[in-house]
Amino acid sequence: MRIGVLGAGQLGRMLALAGYPLANQFVFYDLSGSPSAGLGEVIIDRNHEYLKDFLARVDRVTYEFEHLPVEVAEIIAREKTVYPSPRALQVCQNRESEKTLFGSLGIPTPEWRVAESAVALEKAAEELGCPVVAKSNTEGYDGKGQAVLRSPEEAAAAWASIGHEKLVVEKFVDFTREVSVVAVRGEDGEVAIYPMAENVHSEGILRYSIAPAPHLRPEIQERAERYIRTLLNELEYVGVLALELFETEDGLVANEMAPRVHNSGHWTMDGAHTSQFENHIRAVTGMPLGNVSARDVSCMVNIIGEHGSTDDILRLPYAHLHLYGKLERPGRKLGHVNIVADSYEELVWRVKNCACFLPGAPELECSLTRR
Repeated sequence: MRIGVLGAGQLGRMLALAGYPLANQFVFYDLSGSPSAGLGEVIIDRNHEYLKDFLARVDRVTYEFEHLPVEVAEIIAREKTVYPSPRALQVCQNRESEKTLFGSLGIPTPEWRVAESAVALEKAAEELGCPVVAKSNTEGYDGKGQAVLRSPEEAAAAWASIGHEKLVVEKFVDFTREVSVVAVRGEDGEVAIYPMAENVHSEGILRYSIAPAPHLRPEIQERAERYIRTLLNELEYVGVLALELFETEDGLVANEMAPRVHNSGHWTMDGAHTSQFENHIRAVTGMPLGNVSARDVSCMVNIIGEHGSTDDILRLPYAHLHLYGKLERPGRKLGHVNIVADSYEELVWRVKNCACFLPGAPELECSLTRR
């Protein structure tokens, strides 16, 4: 099948690498003007001049990044099958819509308000009680478009720093750790859910994902699976969906979801029987879903800003290196390493050893390292 991908970054690249062995072809439609997929056919179209040409070259369309014009997806959907649907795209790129959907489905979220001015932001901070987190309603990711207010008096500065016309303001969640669940729904409604991952962030960017998440209570896993299954069915979703959650003493609180393959699911490339990328391709092309169980315990380590000593990493017998073909730049995701082990104790040692070769990699601090 000829698969069109909206976006041409590293996620699209990994989708194609997973789809080629299944005899698929790929055409990337890039609206940014700076594609980095490095393979397949790429159509660069910042002004939507070549959309008809793109549609003539593909059978079905998916996307690798949710911050795309919904109207473009809707236009495409009139002529070609688009998975996930434009509705899923619209909900996931708008925090207000997303949290409203969560609430309607009984999925807990932090208490929240909408602010459309600095004065409204200050009022929201007063009502919720500081600290609060202010986030741009659209276009925010990897910690961008966010600010933490520790008092209502910081509202004016936070409003100016974010620079967005509408903010979602959330009461700060006292969580024990951040976790995520990645699932895939097929064209026939079949759902497969990967083991949950424990995620470690630094400066708003994911640095480590450990899967299966250690010390996970069965009721927490069951609740997360119920939440994501409800979302998949409500949206009549086809493809991979990721749901980020805070684990608290009282249970789970939803942070946000992503309508695509997700950074916290990269461990599946070497740690699961079928990767999230292959399962997304299987889903959007109408094929049966693959086995989502974990092979062993594993940890994904993001490579940020500098490649470090890749030769030394390649010499580690337990490390699987995935590079995206990008130039070095502060804060940029350049690749990731998947570390596999037979036990969590061995995994921690191996991750710390690997991190020594990655400049700026933060110390691994997670449920496995806390006394």
